[in-house]
Amino acid sequence: QVQLVESGGGLVQAGGSLRLSCAASGRTFSSYAAGWFRQAPGKERECVAAITRSGGSTYYADSVKGRFTISRDNAKNTVYLQMNSLKPEDTAVYYCATRRSDGDWYYYTGVRQYDYWGQGTQVTVSS
Repeated sequence: QVQLVESGGGLVQAGGSLRLSCAASGRTFSSYAAGWFRQAPGKERECVAAITRSGGSTYYADSVKGRFTISRDNAKNTVYLQMNSLKPEDTAVYYCATRRSDGDWYYYTGVRQYDYWGQGTQVTVSS
């Protein structure tokens, strides 16, 4: 069983930055791929970024490419999402998720592909 705790959300003006953190329990986090998702009111949950278990490969949704960076520190059992040049349309609840990986180069972008989820953290970008 893996437990995830997100932190770092808040209110920021358009053009600003936030860094989200996701701390995972357990001693085998380096065996798990991870992703960041977001869900705005009335919309489906979508993957904004994903990362392989080693951190060697990443995925970004087109809407955040060039502005968001996903990274991980397996020694700290933590995944990060650095968000720059934030826009009002980035406003959502952000969730981190993880699952045991099938291999070094696997990342996952589907909601149903993940087994463990954090509680979510609100990000609000004002115009």
